[in-house]
Amino acid sequence: MFENLQDRLGSILNGLTGRGALSEADVSAALREVRRALLEADVALDVVRSFTDRVREKAVGAEILKSIKPGQMVVKIVHDELIEMLGGEGVGIDLHAAAPVVVMMVGLQGSGKTTTTAKIAHRLSTREKKKVLMASLDTRRPAAQEQLRQLGAQANIDTLAIISGQSPTDIATRAVQAAKLGGHDVVILDTAGRTHIDEPLMVEMADIKKRSNPHEILLVADSLTGQDAVNLARSFDERVGITGLVLTRMDGDGRGGAALSMRAVTGKPIKLIGVGEKMSELEEFHPRRIADRILGMGDIVSLVERAAENIDAEKAAAMAAKMAKGKFDLDDLADQLRQMQKMGGMGGIMGMMPGMAGMKDKMAAAGLDDRLFGRQIAIIQSMTRAERANPDLLKHSRKKRIAAGSGTDAAAINKLLKMHRQMADMMKMMGGKGKGGMMKQMMGGLAGKMGLGGGMGGMGGGMPDLSNIDPRQLEALQKQAEAAGLGKPGGGMPGLGGLPGGLSGLGGAKLPGLGGGFPGLPGLPKKK
Repeated sequence: MFENLQDRLGSILNGLTGRGALSEADVSAALREVRRALLEADVALDVVRSFTDRVREKAVGAEILKSIKPGQMVVKIVHDELIEMLGGEGVGIDLHAAAPVVVMMVGLQGSGKTTTTAKIAHRLSTREKKKVLMASLDTRRPAAQEQLRQLGAQANIDTLAIISGQSPTDIATRAVQAAKLGGHDVVILDTAGRTHIDEPLMVEMADIKKRSNPHEILLVADSLTGQDAVNLARSFDERVGITGLVLTRMDGDGRGGAALSMRAVTGKPIKLIGVGEKMSELEEFHPRRIADRILGMGDIVSLVERAAENIDAEKAAAMAAKMAKGKFDLDDLADQLRQMQKMGGMGGIMGMMPGMAGMKDKMAAAGLDDRLFGRQIAIIQSMTRAERANPDLLKHSRKKRIAAGSGTDAAAINKLLKMHRQMADMMKMMGGKGKGGMMKQMMGGLAGKMGLGGGMGGMGGGMPDLSNIDPRQLEALQKQAEAAGLGKPGGGMPGLGGLPGGLSGLGGAKLPGLGGGFPGLPGLPKKK
């Protein structure tokens, strides 16, 4: 979502950090570029003016211009103001009310209200252990109520029985009564939308609000609609009174201006963001983490949380024990590749690692992308169990059969086998040290810096039980990362040699123009 803005701001601020001293003219020139970058990202004009004025006011002070590292001080000011513009602290859905807590979903047609309703219900039932009832109040859109019923069946969430002919206000009343009788903790009302804001829609929303007395009114807005989303939020807030925002399609290639503007314009917090089509792909909105991503500082806390959600602790422990004995077959390699895909692929992981955001393009240019992992998994799945356990069996005739089965060629199979050999050799060397896993090499030093202990063998083992970590401790990880020198653009990663933006110390193939590489990943040229 924020890639273009990230690239623009990164280049502007990197130009400042490399300077020994800054004049007011330097700061003004940089802020002009920042202003242009924000406007190009579709941020509202009044929000941009307010933002640049606040930054200028702090950045031209004597203590900045005379400080030891004035460029970094300006970056910090931009970072702090960006967090402030996004809302300061993250705010979740408020359930502190008498049960059943009524949550009313509003928004225009096509913004993703029904799907988001099911995602929120799934999140509350799985994470908060709440008993949730969903009710569709959309009597206009064909099969809207049936859509919510089917989503409820998929996610094992209760839905209100459909009775044809009832008005939206009557359905809202019946939903609240049914939730009380059924012992539900939360009832979510999925209201009807329109293609545009009109008076009948607003009257209907007001009637439903009066009848159901919702504790939360969440506006669902498509983050790809730009400034229209800001006007939409203002209109709904004035007429209905929203308590928070949910932005959908944050995984798209939009410019992100709506997300940056809506909080500033309405004063209402962005509570959740949709980052994919799956039921689980709904995240809390944390202003600090989003600001860190925009400025290329990474997002360690979200990466840790994503690892905790996607990594099977038992499987990781079993693999760690296996690797401690120096064993690493092709099934293990496939498991590591699948776990990397679950965590967002190489691009998703790199985007969250401090100083690594700029590497994604270089990796793509070198032929290292997530499609490559998919092909490698297809090759491994085309092998027999004996071949996966003992790759030495793979002679020419077998490779020919596997290539036909996976839609690849012998060269791709040879690259995969070479990668496996290099990783197996590395596992043997580290077997006595109790280490293992590609992700552990990438993130090993990070765990020690953050006091997690036991390493972060996300792909091989040694992963701490992150589900038991206090949320406040997770929030403190980012600050600890910054204190360890990870929060600066180009700051490098511990365990990777500490080179700015590089991946050194891992041996094997190297990315062109970078200080290091991943152990023998295929498709990358080796240095002579």
